[in-house]
Amino acid sequence: MKTLESIEQLNAFLQEGPVITLFSADWCPDCRVIEPILPEIENAYPDFTFVMIDRDQFIELCQEYDVFGIPSFIAFKNGKEIGRFVSKDRKTKEEIMTFISDLPN
Repeated sequence: MKTLESIEQLNAFLQEGPVITLFSADWCPDCRVIEPILPEIENAYPDFTFVMIDRDQFIELCQEYDVFGIPSFIAFKNGKEIGRFVSKDRKTKEEIMTFISDLPN
């Protein structure tokens, strides 16, 4: 999983192909719980670029995309949002994989 370093970098990822963004933070216990399963999820969906966005470093992106709870996932294709899994609740591997599998083609 790539770690976002700049908004320009995110814009480049969004133009390159399908992207799954994960809004997270170091202090978030629910984010730490899913961290060990993220490589497995990423390997299951090789067509997507996975990008971790630290909500504390990029609070303006959280505001822009209406992300109020973390961890939260937003999927993009051709630079447009195609789905989101945004809530303050802890997410399971199955829920995350179902979200990605159910995204429109």
